Amino acid sequence: MPDSRKWAFAGLLLAVLLWSGNALVARAFHEDIPPLSLSFWRWTLATSLLLPFVARSIWQHRQTLRAAGWRLPIVAALGIASYNTLLYSAAQSTEAINLTLLNTCLPLFAFIGGGLLLGEWPARSAWFGMAIAAAGLLYLISRGSWEVFISLSFQKGDLLMLAAVLAWTLYTLLLRRWAKFLVMPALTLLGVLMMIGLPLITPFYLYEFSQVGGFAPTPSNLAAVAYTAVFASLVAYLAWNHGVRIVGAAKASITTYLMPVFTAIIGWLVLGEALQVFHWIGGGLIFAGLLLATRSSVQNTAR
Repeated sequence: MPDSRKWAFAGLLLAVLLWSGNALVARAFHEDIPPLSLSFWRWTLATSLLLPFVARSIWQHRQTLRAAGWRLPIVAALGIASYNTLLYSAAQSTEAINLTLLNTCLPLFAFIGGGLLLGEWPARSAWFGMAIAAAGLLYLISRGSWEVFISLSFQKGDLLMLAAVLAWTLYTLLLRRWAKFLVMPALTLLGVLMMIGLPLITPFYLYEFSQVGGFAPTPSNLAAVAYTAVFASLVAYLAWNHGVRIVGAAKASITTYLMPVFTAIIGWLVLGEALQVFHWIGGGLIFAGLLLATRSSVQNTAR
């Protein structure tokens, strides 16, 4: 595997790791920070931190941005305004494990969408690898027990999370499809998308604020917002967008199967929750399937 692809996959894994933490933060603070408030202040802080470094580059690439035209608001609405707002809203009424479970529908949506929108149908071995990873995921969430698996339940927030996954799938696919219109430094593109996406969130945030108010600026609440802004936004989005450009939407999306694994590891490191045998077996199957799927070639049928 060329070095560029190795670094791309390393970045994708980093993004998934940071987003696993994002899901935990969303659930942990769902009673303290309203969902639109978390989304609004996350992107406000992230944009404020990034804009001074990319303002000049944005001006230099104004012709490219003008040529991209209507595509930019669509991508920003899906990836910046919609996905995390829906995730934070879903966290109000569903568990963190459900958030990460539903997020792993992304590879299937991306495989099918990649074929339909991009003409990139993964090779047969890639589908086989995805099936192995899915088996590992099911083993992990069921804790290796059939009784636990059949007792899994979903709540109203799960529909919001499913909508979030669909939005993120389209965001990922359109980044790939419109790549020729978005030729600019990764930081510049991210800055532009933030500048467009933040105003789209603002009216909904103001409505929420008028109904339920904001949140107390306690050290823990501010730390949660800072994590989502710096790590789950700036670092993760840059790593993900770069990875999609290098390896494609379908293969990049397979890495989301690792979210429950990373969630378990974070729980072990931060909360002291012991890793059980089912963590190791499920995680091993996911890694094996991921390795097989990402080493497989893509059958390009685009005209």
